[in-house]
Amino acid sequence: MKRILFLSTGGTIASSQSAQGIVPRYDAGALLEAFPSLKNRCSIEAKSIMNIDSTNMQPEDWIAIAEQTFAGLERSDGVVISHGTHTLSYTAAALSFMLQNLSKPVILTGSQLTLFQEGSDAGRNLIDAFTAALSDLSGVFVVFNRKIILGTRASKVKSKSLNAFFSINYPYVGRVFNDRVEHFLRKPAPAEGNPRLIAMVSPLVFLLKLIPGTPPGIFDALISLGFRGVIIQGYGIGSVPTAGKDLSSRIQEMLDRGIHVVVGTQSLYDGTDLGIYATSREALRKGVIEGHDMTTEALVAKLMWALGQSDDPTEVRRIMSTNYADEMTP
Repeated sequence: MKRILFLSTGGTIASSQSAQGIVPRYDAGALLEAFPSLKNRCSIEAKSIMNIDSTNMQPEDWIAIAEQTFAGLERSDGVVISHGTHTLSYTAAALSFMLQNLSKPVILTGSQLTLFQEGSDAGRNLIDAFTAALSDLSGVFVVFNRKIILGTRASKVKSKSLNAFFSINYPYVGRVFNDRVEHFLRKPAPAEGNPRLIAMVSPLVFLLKLIPGTPPGIFDALISLGFRGVIIQGYGIGSVPTAGKDLSSRIQEMLDRGIHVVVGTQSLYDGTDLGIYATSREALRKGVIEGHDMTTEALVAKLMWALGQSDDPTEVRRIMSTNYADEMTP
């Protein structure tokens, strides 16, 4: 019988209604007790790392989850992590970078409805997550509403629907159907070498979504607050204003001060191509890092992870340009 480590972190899947609204209440053991059939399928070690609304999840918490996951993989055949849906995609991306060369599955899941709410998706998602953890998958994945999504490509695109998570710019890995995994895409074998834990992050990263009229002075605030990295979500394929309220000249100032600047796109699909328009070429000429087709969540987690390892511009650019977990299309 396979061994699965079940880590709970809170979220809607572990919550119930209270006078203050929906709050996390149930620990890992209580979640398993609600679905006793799981214990017939595998040997389960259950552990509650935290019990929070994932709105309150911090980058430092990713490290705790990564460390518990990495340690658990040495004594188990897979790991299931229950998590709130609000920031689940950020955690999935962060774990994808922190946990290198995995030969076993790490599955994140959650629910849109609370555990005992009528029509809840909690049970189905949790059972499907265990099914995926018992399969031959290797790496970090999100399992939600039957779908299996690569951890660096999952994004929550619907706030209320049970079909909340989509795979962005990447095929769905598979689905869980009739309590078994159906593969749509076979990922290549993990890179040679032993599994590694690189659990380092710097939370001093700011995400700036441009709107018409964004004042250049916003960069003064970011500099004064001590941010080490800034991700600019440009228009279309990554365009940044070069006239009127010109932001491109301020980008140069940021770079000169040693602040790492990444230009991504506000568009959900297709990614950046900074070499096309004059308004995007200017940013590229100044030396920004291109975001390509990474999701917002993967881009944020990756830059925090990169800055956790180094502040050297050359090394940060190398890390951001390296495809570690299929987070970007070559």
